Amino acid sequence: MSESKKDITIVCFSGDFDKILAAFTMATGAAATNRKVTMFFTFWGLNVLKKEQGRKWLGQGVMAKVFNFLMGGCKNLPLSRLNFGGISPSLMTGMMKKHNVATLPELIEAAHALGIRILACEMALHILELERDDLIEEVADVVGVATFLNASENGHIIFV
Repeated sequence: MSESKKDITIVCFSGDFDKILAAFTMATGAAATNRKVTMFFTFWGLNVLKKEQGRKWLGQGVMAKVFNFLMGGCKNLPLSRLNFGGISPSLMTGMMKKHNVATLPELIEAAHALGIRILACEMALHILELERDDLIEEVADVVGVATFLNASENGHIIFV
C-alpha cells in the first residue's frame, strides 16, 4: 500500500542565488515525481521574478526606488557566502554549465514547463511598489497570505 504524495509549497523569501537555486531544484525535482508544487515569492525572493534585469529605479517613492535598484533582478542575485563583490554567481553558473547542471534560467523554464505554480506576495509587491507587469510571465498570480495558506493547507511548506 503506497501513501499518496503530499503537495509541496516552497516559500522563497531569500534573494540569495544559492538559496533560490536550491528552491528551484527542489521544486522541479518534486514536480518531476508527480507532486503538485507551488512556489510563493515574498520580499527579497521577489527579485528573481522581476521582468526587468539589471538595476532599475522601479516604484514611486524614494525608498522603493532605492530597494528595487539595489536588488537588481535575477541576474544580480548574490551568493549567501563568499560572494566576492558579486562575481561568485557568475563563477558558480560557469561551474554548473561545465558539469551539465541546469542553470537558474533553465530551472525557471523547467518549473514553468512542469506546471509549477509560481505566486508573488501581494503585500511585498505593495511595499516595494511593484506592479504585476513588473514580473515575469511565469508568475501565475499575485496573492495575499490567506489565499496562499488556503492553497497550501494540504501539503508541506518549506521555507528557503
